[in-house]
Amino acid sequence: MRVGTFVLAAQFPGQGPGEALHRAIRSTAVAEESGLDSVWLAEHHFVPYGVCPSAVTLAALLLGRTRRIRVGTAVSVLPTQHPVALGEQAALLHLTSGGRFTLGVGRGGPWVDLEVFGGGLEAYEKGFPESLELLLDWLTRPRVAGKGPRYDFREVAVVPRADEPLAGSGGATPGGDGSGGPEVVVACTSPRTVRLAAERGLPMLLGMHCGDEEKAEMIALWRSTALAAGRSPESVRAAGHVSAGVAQIADRTEDAVESLVKAMPGWLREGLDAHVTVDGRHRVMRDPVAYTELLCGLHPVGPPRLAADRLAATAERTGITRFALLVEGSGDLAATEENVARLGTEVLPLLL
Repeated sequence: MRVGTFVLAAQFPGQGPGEALHRAIRSTAVAEESGLDSVWLAEHHFVPYGVCPSAVTLAALLLGRTRRIRVGTAVSVLPTQHPVALGEQAALLHLTSGGRFTLGVGRGGPWVDLEVFGGGLEAYEKGFPESLELLLDWLTRPRVAGKGPRYDFREVAVVPRADEPLAGSGGATPGGDGSGGPEVVVACTSPRTVRLAAERGLPMLLGMHCGDEEKAEMIALWRSTALAAGRSPESVRAAGHVSAGVAQIADRTEDAVESLVKAMPGWLREGLDAHVTVDGRHRVMRDPVAYTELLCGLHPVGPPRLAADRLAATAERTGITRFALLVEGSGDLAATEENVARLGTEVLPLLL
């Protein structure tokens, strides 16, 4: 079982962005000290829901400050950036961190970000497959040309090569699929994206709003599609899908739930309301209190034994053994540090 944290750098009401980012940095240090496997960094623009606008930049900082823990993006949003630029950054982080970087990518949403960064609505609605293909080419080939409707450019050399041997590795080139280079994970919320990831043999990142039954259905679709695309049964079985969730550890379930219900709805209300669609389309917003209560019921929120049992149950029902758990739901630095420490020292040993 590989348990890590999911860091939004959430700006709770009354806080500034610097406070949110400091909490993200501190929680990563505690995660490494407490034996957790990984930290996953979210990326958002123009909203207090999360104040990290560049997951790869924050990943670079955290990789430089840590020695063991893996750092991944959850996710870098492809429609708002050039796949080659992202590929270059991913290669740099992979090579300089000794292979501790995971690149998570996703389609994002129909937000005003598309207007600001020039991608436009078409990049969100139709351009993700082209962007993903170009990114994967950059991470695995010596020379790459753009041959799609959005990216059309002459062949250029890939420097540095992401699949080069890592310094001090004895020639090893660890990668998520054994081919070298950084592991690439795809955030999936629809059958179309599940099939896209499966055809390329890329593991999925599944959202915290999904229950075990829905995640199991998505994994079944991924497996059948991957096998039909010619992926080997061994690689399909070994795919390291990641389940996002929420974790809040306390001696009593009531106390864990209370700490989240007190803090999260205010952050969700301000953070999600701040999203602006690029085309003025109608948005249906979740009730923040009901959503918080839903998350508390789905995920490891409560005493260590309950938390471990819920993670084990998800693993049994879905086959997922990697978790990215939101740990900053209290909005408080000291409480977040304690939560991360208890997750690593009290919950993780129950899963080994």
